[in-house]
Amino acid sequence: MLKLFPAVDVLGGKAVRLYQGDYNKETVYANRPLDAAKRFFDEGGEFLHAVDLDGAKAGKIVNDKEIIEMIRFSGMKTEVGGGIRTEDDIKKYLDAGAFRVILGTAALENIDFLSKMAQKYNEKICVGVDAKNSFVATRGWLDVSNVDAFEFLKAVRDLGVKGVIYTDISKDGAMQGTNMEAYKRLKTIEGLNIVASGGISSYDEILKLNEMGVYGAILGKALYTGALSLKKALSALTEGVC
Repeated sequence: MLKLFPAVDVLGGKAVRLYQGDYNKETVYANRPLDAAKRFFDEGGEFLHAVDLDGAKAGKIVNDKEIIEMIRFSGMKTEVGGGIRTEDDIKKYLDAGAFRVILGTAALENIDFLSKMAQKYNEKICVGVDAKNSFVATRGWLDVSNVDAFEFLKAVRDLGVKGVIYTDISKDGAMQGTNMEAYKRLKTIEGLNIVASGGISSYDEILKLNEMGVYGAILGKALYTGALSLKKALSALTEGVC
């Protein structure tokens, strides 16, 4: 069954949502990120997607205090991303109890590092691919490369990485639906556990992703605005209806 990852993005020590990755278009939803995480736990959440937005932009961990607090006290299996560039960064979060860590820019810019970390930490390493017009974006979505996301994910799979988070930046925070065609295409790459991210805003989309055999889905703005309820989404998956 599709795993649901409610998202808590941390900027300036607070839980926020950005519109299409624009750091100038933020909405603060909780002054303490742990409060946002606990709300999702209370609704039945088993998994959490936590991102250090300042870290993603700076290229180094910034909001580790808030992230580790969520890892330790949210009650959920927490995957962590944003600013993770070194093995010490990886160890910091795994030692705190993280479910897995997400490598984004570090994976694209240093494929040897990704290979070594994947071999050493296995399923604890996940690759986050943020795409704009099918090309990989890095450094908190500020830079768009000339690397085709689909081809990059095939290379990632060949290194032994199984966990992949694919975000369509143009859909993120817009609540206009996710890129189903991209996930259909990605499902043709055997051996990847794909987590869908960006724009998921209806129970119907969640059920469709489940039917496609996608591993997981990240839910962000739709939960914060009340367009979706995590509790209802989990019930819809269990019952197969929305």
